[in-house]
Amino acid sequence: MSNTPGAAAAATPPSDGIFITFEGGDGAGKTTQAEMLGAWCAAQGREVVRTREPGGTPLGVEVRRLLLHGGDEIGAVDPRAEALLYAADRAQHVSQVVRPALARGAAVVQDRYIDSSLAYQGAGRVLDVAEVRQLSEWAVGGLWPDLTVLLDIEPEAAAARRAARGGTADRLEAEADAFHRAVRDGFLALAKADPERYLVLDAARPFTELHIDITRRVAAMTGWNGGPVLDSAPGNPQA
Repeated sequence: MSNTPGAAAAATPPSDGIFITFEGGDGAGKTTQAEMLGAWCAAQGREVVRTREPGGTPLGVEVRRLLLHGGDEIGAVDPRAEALLYAADRAQHVSQVVRPALARGAAVVQDRYIDSSLAYQGAGRVLDVAEVRQLSEWAVGGLWPDLTVLLDIEPEAAAARRAARGGTADRLEAEADAFHRAVRDGFLALAKADPERYLVLDAARPFTELHIDITRRVAAMTGWNGGPVLDSAPGNPQA
């Protein structure tokens, strides 16, 4: 685990936890790849904590419900209020879930983290990215992932995947195309600025190929040498 962006270790001693996050637009396949990686880490004999933001704690569940599905209950949300609520969720989540797991030596495999706030509330909502970063770093006490996997996808392709899986779009998924393009550009800019921490993959590739690339990167960081777990994907590989 790292306390500075860009400081991912070349190797993780067995006694240390490892913190891996998945980022990308809605529909990029983050949940699928996170589940597969979690299964792979478990096959190496590691405790695995699979979690997400928002929604990784009881408080986070309520924040997620309000921000993504609150609708008429809360009305329009000011971008700064949105950023603050995500930061509150993150502070609780890191304190209650992530740091204790890392202290136990677990592999924490997580859907979304600080980079989502920088891309969605920063680039997407056009807030000052430096201010959002400062807020987020304060909320988590400077904790950054060892590895961030960015599943990059064209917004139009992501929208098609979301439509194919059905269901009602949440508040962010329902944003205009321009918003999703800005978010994608934001993620790519973050990855370009921090190449040591990021692994950028084309989410249009077959999910088994993506899984192999991800496990190779984690194996290089940790020294774990088990083969890929290709039969662990959920039924829908587009989540």
